[in-house]
Amino acid sequence: MTDTIPARLAALKTTPTTELKQQWRDLFDSEPPPFNRRYLESRLAYRIQELAYGGLKPETVKRLERLGEKLDGGDKKKRGMRLDRDRPITGTRLIREWQGVEHVVTVTADGFEWQGRPYRSLSAIARAITGTRWNGWVFFGLRRGGRRPAEAPVEPSQRRTHDAQASGRKKSRRGG
Repeated sequence: MTDTIPARLAALKTTPTTELKQQWRDLFDSEPPPFNRRYLESRLAYRIQELAYGGLKPETVKRLERLGEKLDGGDKKKRGMRLDRDRPITGTRLIREWQGVEHVVTVTADGFEWQGRPYRSLSAIARAITGTRWNGWVFFGLRRGGRRPAEAPVEPSQRRTHDAQASGRKKSRRGG
């Protein structure tokens, strides 16, 4: 391949997601995880560099293994398990645009951080952003809501218009 590593890394930003997933299969010999695009881009960028320039130094790997043993007592089964499997990995940045403003939440070891303040739940952050109750996992796109697209949540500023349109549609179906 004649592409330089920096060019390959830069190309990740504009590569269609289906092609990113294929690159994942090629580089990791496994199916891509169901995480967001930015996660795929960052992991692919790391893997491309790792293959080109080499991975972690052996002494770094040994040090990480020793630290892991302190946490799990050397039990390799525990090492592969996470009690909070559904929770994003610490350090993950969740990005959500709301009413033209981009909000960035960082996953921390004991919760989440938004605008420099710690929060215990994503729902609390979603409520602080919107002023209404939300399931934080749904608001940040980590879990699908139990709604069809036509019933998707509506921003409060649009709620009256949405409700009026919805009630108008119901009346016209009844022939009224």
